[in-house]
Amino acid sequence: MKRSKFTHPEHHGVERIGWLRAGVLGANDGIVSTASLIVGVAAANAGPAEILVAGTAGLVAGAMSMAAGEYVSVSSQADAEAANLEREREELVADPAGERAELAGVYVARGLSRELANEVATQLMAKDPLGAHARDELAISAITTAKPIQAAVTSAITFSAGAALPLLVAVLTPHSLTIPATAIASLISLAALGGLSARIGGADIVKATVRVTFWGAVAMAVTAAIGAVFGVAA
Repeated sequence: MKRSKFTHPEHHGVERIGWLRAGVLGANDGIVSTASLIVGVAAANAGPAEILVAGTAGLVAGAMSMAAGEYVSVSSQADAEAANLEREREELVADPAGERAELAGVYVARGLSRELANEVATQLMAKDPLGAHARDELAISAITTAKPIQAAVTSAITFSAGAALPLLVAVLTPHSLTIPATAIASLISLAALGGLSARIGGADIVKATVRVTFWGAVAMAVTAAIGAVFGVAA
């Protein structure tokens, strides 16, 4: 069979939304929060030992906080999805005709004729009624469904990886260069992270890169200013 010249493999980023969101958020927070903490403490005239302790504590506490926060928030989403599915299951048993009409209404709103919408709803519900309603009425699918453990583990790992970079830079560079070296390395890493995440998700690379770099610079500038104020006051 001859393959059509219009046939081509399609690659979309939607199937990676769950882990991509958690991964990017974790790495971004790891870099920004730890770099800002190190820069702020260094600006307050802290010594290398104090900077190391602060950075390490920030890495561990941040990773645990990210994991717990992601697990709780995504679990809440999963609970809401489960509740909606259970309610939909009960409605399908109590009023299948009404649910078929409701599903057909969804398709009519998307542009199908009433006749075709009724036919599509009938055929889909004959095979998997709950799946059809979950996907087209509730916007719940296997791709986008909430996965609490995956989100928590991904966030903890990526936060730790992101936080390790500014901490490693602070440890390996001379104390007098801690602030500029940490800031520069972190901004470069943020730019690379923004570009990579945009590439994976199919988004605008320049926009994503500028966004994460700008806010990372703002965070480090603010904490450096606060550190300098407390350093002078001390």
